[in-house]
Amino acid sequence: MKGMGINMIDNNFMLKGETAKMLYEKVAKNAPIYDFHCHLSPKEIYEDKVFDNISKVFLGFDHYKWRAMRYAGVPERYITGDANDLEKFQMWAKTCERLIGSPLYHWTNMELKNFFGVKEVLKESNAKEIYEHCNQKILEEALSPVKFIIKSNVKLICTTDDPADNLEYHTMLSGKKDMNFQVLPTFRPDKAINILNDYYIDYLKQLSTSCSFEINNYSDLVMALKARIEHFQVTGCRLSDHSLESLSYLPTSEEEVGIIFHKKLHGDVVDAQEAEKFKCYTLKLLAKEYHSRGWTMQLHLGAMRNNNQVMFQKVGPDAGYDVMNDFNIAPHLSKLLNDMNKDQALPKTILYTLNPKDNIVLSALPHCFGEDGVPGKIQFGAAWWFNDHKEGMQQHLKAIADQGMLTYFVGMLTDSRSFLSYTRHDYFRRILCSYIGSLVDNNEFDNDYAILKEIIEGICYKNIKNYLSVTSFGCGIGED
Repeated sequence: MKGMGINMIDNNFMLKGETAKMLYEKVAKNAPIYDFHCHLSPKEIYEDKVFDNISKVFLGFDHYKWRAMRYAGVPERYITGDANDLEKFQMWAKTCERLIGSPLYHWTNMELKNFFGVKEVLKESNAKEIYEHCNQKILEEALSPVKFIIKSNVKLICTTDDPADNLEYHTMLSGKKDMNFQVLPTFRPDKAINILNDYYIDYLKQLSTSCSFEINNYSDLVMALKARIEHFQVTGCRLSDHSLESLSYLPTSEEEVGIIFHKKLHGDVVDAQEAEKFKCYTLKLLAKEYHSRGWTMQLHLGAMRNNNQVMFQKVGPDAGYDVMNDFNIAPHLSKLLNDMNKDQALPKTILYTLNPKDNIVLSALPHCFGEDGVPGKIQFGAAWWFNDHKEGMQQHLKAIADQGMLTYFVGMLTDSRSFLSYTRHDYFRRILCSYIGSLVDNNEFDNDYAILKEIIEGICYKNIKNYLSVTSFGCGIGED
């Protein structure tokens, strides 16, 4: 390819200071990846088909890119429409070359360099040439999901799965003996808990089918969810996940929750306050199940979804029309965790927020629920979605260090549908090494290599491996 601007992603990209460069090169750079929350398809991993072209793997499910393209005025036919794949790639290149200050600019050029050996910055002027170069590499090397996973040194992938899912591809993947990584399901019962959703009754029918019995009352629903938890447990599940678009913790009882469920089943109106009672009470019951099995519970707080109803009708959910919400989480989250703890049923829990105003609260609150012999039982999880950029990650790391204990942080995840997104782990590790390196260079922390190595390795992969106890459940993929 002709020189059009050298790709700025060299070995020292974003690394500030000699300590940062040393920590990245010696410790973080080649550390394995334990990607404990993502939205990859186990079916695609199992079938392991070679990708048709760079656009299929690069743009197919990436609402981050779609969002930017729309704001740049790109017509929808080049985003989710019927334009051909080259045209879509060219439109992304035209958008990307102007994304100054955006992580999308960094991620795009990191992905192109790391996976395809592209030595130039992507621009509209060289998009066709880069498109053809990447497609030739896909063809020659038969690049597929498993190839990208192995190249990224991934050891564990935890997908996101509905309770009604039969997990057939997880079962088939567990029988493959030629993989050096493991794919485990994550239990995500949002559709069973969000009683205000229009499709709720239809979803109950799906859940009934998966359980082989009818759901006629709240007790049946709880029994169905417990049955699915057991199925997930057998299939290797170690985590649950919940998206809490709102959180108002209100006192209630099993009797009242049963009445609320009965109203929904019979077509009566359930109001927002009743829905919050139903959600929190059900979540507490599920937490008992997670705790008894040693699972980790994840709470994703504060997404405000499908803001553009016109486009929701055209392209559906998860297409780039979600933003962060803004509500008070401290008193409600505290009461929820406290009630679980009083019942001796508070599982290991990872908290995520879309609104950085909550960074200090979510860094400090975990210290109220420590447990003997369990470092960092309650975690403030990775800078998520609208926060997983340079500034967002720096603020997040600083909040944990200021209010918590960064050494026991369970680290980065992709939260992505793309097999190229493992680049985000490298992006995070560069920011992490720069942050810790700056503390050392400023004489704010001792320059003891053994301790620094332990901290970086822990955050990169050892903390989450120990937190999930994955080596105790047949992974066989651990590192020392």
